[in-house]
This record gives sequence, structure tokens and C-alpha cells, in this order.
Amino acid sequence: MNRQDAPERTYDVVLFGATGFVGALTAEYLAAHAPADCRWALAGRDTGKLERLRERLTALYPHCAKLPLLRADATDPGAVRELAAATRVLATTVGPYIWYGAELVAACAEAGTDYLDLTGEPEFIDRMYVEHDAHARETGARIVHACGFDSVPADLGAYFTVRQLPEGVPLTVDGFMRGGGLFSGGTLASALTAIGRGPQTLAAARERRLHEPRLLGRRARGAAGAPRFSQETGTWALPLPTLDPQIVARSAAALERYGPDFRYRHYASVKHLPIAVGGTLAVGATAAVAQVPAARNWLMNRWEPGQGPDAERRARSWFSVRFVGEGGGRRVLTEVAGGDPGYGETAKMLAESALCLAYDPLPATAGQLTTAVAMGDALLDRLRQAGIRFRVADIR
Repeated sequence: MNRQDAPERTYDVVLFGATGFVGALTAEYLAAHAPADCRWALAGRDTGKLERLRERLTALYPHCAKLPLLRADATDPGAVRELAAATRVLATTVGPYIWYGAELVAACAEAGTDYLDLTGEPEFIDRMYVEHDAHARETGARIVHACGFDSVPADLGAYFTVRQLPEGVPLTVDGFMRGGGLFSGGTLASALTAIGRGPQTLAAARERRLHEPRLLGRRARGAAGAPRFSQETGTWALPLPTLDPQIVARSAAALERYGPDFRYRHYASVKHLPIAVGGTLAVGATAAVAQVPAARNWLMNRWEPGQGPDAERRARSWFSVRFVGEGGGRRVLTEVAGGDPGYGETAKMLAESALCLAYDPLPATAGQLTTAVAMGDALLDRLRQAGIRFRVADIR
């Protein structure tokens, strides 16, 4: 690895897309929790919006009055190269990432800059692996996708569960997710874009498999699972077609602590059968609509990017992921839980990930990584201190 020395960079952390809905929440979190000597900056394409955001932050935190503002457009290669070269860590909230993320990843891989995002788009992640993983390994850049609700609770929750189980034996972990919260326009746009690009997603996955080294002597698998009633949680378990199982499986492939044969399954946890059936039909209908470009665009336009639930609604939101892990004759139940999943906690996860990469002693890694592989215990400890609960509910 040839990571550039920190003193040569102007900033420790740059937050790109700071004026978006989640971006502004992340900026508020950094203003409240970044170390006093942290050199951080706000970045985006609209200087006026950046100035108004800085004014709001300064009203809450006077030390933000001189917070640097950096103008850059995600589609301008020259501007994002300058941005990446100026900082040690670049965190971006600008999606859909398949449209607005590629130039930033390329610039960070070239500059040896650590990169973080909030994507839940498997096509984007697979394409970035094929195009930039090898070069990022050469420059020392850590490219870490899915640093929000996609997919930190599942990834670090499975990691935490595995640590409670015996070493060197086959392990299985099932995750059961519950929650209550609303989404923003940006989240909807990313989700509909990913759902509506089925053929491109499959093609990107196939291309990745051609480039990705195969495991020798070990197996690591992730799947959404099949519908069933879960005796462990007393709820109906419905397969969740999200990025989470893929992320967990990649952590398991990279870390031998997951054992010689690891399997993860991911579910939505629903108490009542009628709600489970209705939810399944709703997801299927949304997926069908997303295949039609005109209908997909109509849905996106119902909620404009930059909009989202207000503070009162976010304060009532919550999430819980329960994990059932088994292996070596032991069975363990764990839980990861917190507040507003899509916004408040996502902003917290992204900001703490950025500070973790900037300040914490971490394993010597580079290339495209998961949160568990890049940050593991350090990020888990940070999130616990920030109020996200990781607990062991039962061991047998």
C-alpha cells in the first residue's frame, strides 16, 4: 500500500452532498461530535445551499462559523479529483450512486483517499469493485460502501454474533429486522433505480465473479431466505431482497473468524400474518412498477430528493435486528437496535465511520471493503458509545 501521509492533506474529512436531507443530518452530527482538532469541510454543487447550511450549523455550534465550503459536481471528474486529493476521508450522500457515484470512487482510488457512501445498490458496488478495487489496493485507498442502515446493522450485527460463537466450526446466522420509520425522496430514488435495473444488476454481478478470487477451503454464503414462521422470534419471517446478505457474506469471506463454512439469511420480522401477506404483495407491486421507466419516474417525483420526515416523526422511529447464531453446539441470540433508521441513525453511522477511518488504529487493509472488515471492533465500539445497542440476549 502507498497511502499518502495525513499532513499532506488539507482536510481529515470532507462530507459531499452535505445539503441533502441525510447530508445535513450528518453535518449536524459532525458539528456536535467531531474532535476539536478535526479538519473537516462541507462539499456540494450549490454554494448558496452550503452557505445556508453553515449558517444553521453556526446557530447551533458557533465553532462552525469558519467551516470550509467546497464546490464540486459529482459528474465533473476534475472537480472530484481535486476534492479527493484534498482530504484523507471523503464521505458522500449523493445518490442514486449508479448515476452520481462513479467519478468519486475513481478519484479516491487514484488519490489513496478513503471513501464512504450510503448506497444500497448492488450493481454500483459490483461495478466499482471491477473497475477500482485493484488500483485502490495499490494506492491504499479503503473503499467502503453501505455505511448507513444499508448495511451497518446487518454487517456489524452478524460480526458481533459470530464473536459469541466457537471458532473454527461451521456457523449459521439469521437476521430478523423490525422497525418503524419513513423515507426521503433520495432514498426512494435510489431504491427504485436499483429495483428497476435488474438486467444490469445481474450483468454486474456476473462480471464481478469473473474478477473476484475464489475462496479456497472455506465457504461464505448470504441469501434473503424463504418465507417461514420463526420460532426463535415468534414472528413471520419474510425474505428481504436487500444488499445486506451480500455484504455479510463478503465480510465472512474476508475474515476467517466466521469459520470454514458460514451462511447468513436476512428477513423482515412481522408479527401478524395478514400484515406479512400485505407487505409481500406491496413489495412485489412496487418491483413490478419499477420495471416501467415512466411509472418509476412518476413514483420518484412524488417525493423530491432533499425532503424527508420531520424531527418529530424521526424521534418516534426505531429499528431492531435480532440475530440467531448457531455453531459448535452453541446457540446465541443477539440484537442491534436504535432510533430513526433511515435518517438519524444513518447519519450517525456514516459520520462515525468517517471519524473511525480518520482517527482509529485499524487493520492494514485497502481496496473495496465492508464495514466489518475495514473497521470491525473500532466502529462497533464507536456506535455503542453513540447510543446504538449491541447486546447478547441469550446463549445456550
